[in-house]
Amino acid sequence: SKKNSEYVRKEISKADAVAYFTEKGDEYKLDLLSGLNDGEITFYTQGDFTDLCRGPHIPHTGLIKAIKLTSIAGAYWKGDEKNKQLTRIYGVSFPNQKELDEHLQMLEEAKKRDHRKLGKELGIFTFDDDVGPGLPLWMPNGTIIIEELEKLAKETELSAGYKRVVTPHIAKESMYLTSGHLPYYQDSMYPPMELEGVKYYLKAMNCPHHHKIFSAESRSYKDLPLRLAEYGTCYRYEQSGELFGLMRVRCLHMNDAHIYCSKDDFANEFRAVNDMYIKYFNIFGIDKYVMRLSLHDPAKLGQKYIDEPELWKETEEMVRQVLIDSNIPYVEVPDEGAFYGPKIDVQIWSAIGREFTLATNQVDFAQGRRFGLQYTNRENQSETPLIIHRAPLGTHERFIGFLLEHYAGKFPLWLSPVQVKVLPISDKFNQYASEVTQQLLRVGIRAELDDRGEKIGKKIRDTELMKVPYMFVIGEKEQTEGIVSVRRQGKGDAGQFSLSEILTTLTSEIQNRHSN
Repeated sequence: SKKNSEYVRKEISKADAVAYFTEKGDEYKLDLLSGLNDGEITFYTQGDFTDLCRGPHIPHTGLIKAIKLTSIAGAYWKGDEKNKQLTRIYGVSFPNQKELDEHLQMLEEAKKRDHRKLGKELGIFTFDDDVGPGLPLWMPNGTIIIEELEKLAKETELSAGYKRVVTPHIAKESMYLTSGHLPYYQDSMYPPMELEGVKYYLKAMNCPHHHKIFSAESRSYKDLPLRLAEYGTCYRYEQSGELFGLMRVRCLHMNDAHIYCSKDDFANEFRAVNDMYIKYFNIFGIDKYVMRLSLHDPAKLGQKYIDEPELWKETEEMVRQVLIDSNIPYVEVPDEGAFYGPKIDVQIWSAIGREFTLATNQVDFAQGRRFGLQYTNRENQSETPLIIHRAPLGTHERFIGFLLEHYAGKFPLWLSPVQVKVLPISDKFNQYASEVTQQLLRVGIRAELDDRGEKIGKKIRDTELMKVPYMFVIGEKEQTEGIVSVRRQGKGDAGQFSLSEILTTLTSEIQNRHSN
């Protein structure tokens, strides 16, 4: 830091880079260089230290003031368990101690909110070696959350004119060759299984199946926009070293849909999808978000991207204009588009300021032609629809992982696996407590009776630990007067209410999906 050394960037040829690291005997940098081409390689030099790096960097070392090494971890080279295991050292640097202290405080809070820790404590999900890494098992509590999210999505999509479909978990190789996914995506797919001389793949994406549903019937402009929705189960072979709780898994349940529309309808449809995102953000109390407009790299057409330069230019401008017209915050990111078109990645921040990638909204100008999708336009001519891929709630796995951190496990009432715990003070009041529990269940409130022979203090503490939103304490007065004493999670005593009064309050809170 005192030397104030400048970081100097230098583009270098592959041959010179290979020669440099061959002389140093650096097998790892040579391995990285094997996947790079001329024009993609940069060195950075700081003082007498030079290394291969994509960058960017801060301008000079004088900006480094406060440093903290935070952790170490074993890591397979390139995330592949077949490679050597190395040691990864994590550290952070800030221009002043105050910012570092704030960051470290956020990390401590993040540990408390770690979705893997909370998921185990609250009985949300589990993993098992016999099932396999990256394949979560959803416990009863987690399944309730899944069902509530699906209910929200189905209600929202029904009112927006979506039609629901269901597709198989496998498909023949020929379909993924038609879609173009195998050449571009095969490394992320499970290996094929062969039956009667035909190769089948586990479904890694829902879109080709939906395209087949579109093509199953004759379509005209009167049928468009056609919006096909499915909470489809997909399987992706993430590298073992990249698996991380619910955030990176091999089995995922996606809030997926595909919209088939004309160019004239595109702007309205794309805007409506973005509006759906905003609606969800309001429901879940997500205040900070930004859309990342991911574009193609013209130099990689035919390799990483479909070789249609004019269509790329046209569709990217269409998406950009919708974002501008909608006054939605966005940033542009080169060379991160899908292989078939530009996309928006939705970045959100949790309550403690951590960034997550929630979902994606993609434009597709290639798949329609690949699958021969046609509709008859107003002039009675055949035309290929534009396709919008969208998943506003992402996957159950990633979104529930985010919500566990965002809420610190304290889900809002409508989403909480157990909404009310009924706690009799002693066995004498079990009968009335059971009647209260049954009335809650009859009106659709998820309630449980704690009739253990424990002291009321322990029952309350145990219920607090399970982060149940409401507790009804039942004693002699409550039984005599036909009332309940209500406690709120983390807030303590909320007063005494008649059962009909509190049922009306809770039902309203649930139906309106109030956030915390």
